[in-house]
Amino acid sequence: MAQNKIVAQEKIKDELTVLKNQGKRIVFTNGCFDLIHVGHVRYLSEAKKLGDILVVGLNSDKSVSSIKPGRPITPEVQRAEVLAALQMVDYVVLFHEDTPYELIGKVRPDILVKGADWNVDDIVGKDIAKETRTISFVEGISTTQIIDKIKKLGDSEKSS
Repeated sequence: MAQNKIVAQEKIKDELTVLKNQGKRIVFTNGCFDLIHVGHVRYLSEAKKLGDILVVGLNSDKSVSSIKPGRPITPEVQRAEVLAALQMVDYVVLFHEDTPYELIGKVRPDILVKGADWNVDDIVGKDIAKETRTISFVEGISTTQIIDKIKKLGDSEKSS
């Protein structure tokens, strides 16, 4: 079932056209989603509440590595499968560019969502979506913080 939610960019427009014709509101968000944690789950749950269908644009490994040196930790195929397994996610679409602008053009979402650390004016694709919103993050939880904690644990084990 989860595998059916992972859709190629070439097919997402056709999939969504049918749903839009049924009056469904399409919500789009994107990110790396490396080491999925409770912050991601809460963020995606809030995004889903804004509409009927949640499409997640997932940075490919190439895309992640160009914007976050030393990442991703988890390969794109695994990240896509984990996202697709989440109940609130309806579609996962990989993109290889640094930004999801092209993909947003194919999705043409009713609502474009990003984390509250983004200024709405700086959100890529806001000119395509009917509406752009931000969602607050869970304070003190991020992939970078998790990685740093693991590194510290590894360093303390080495010095013991």
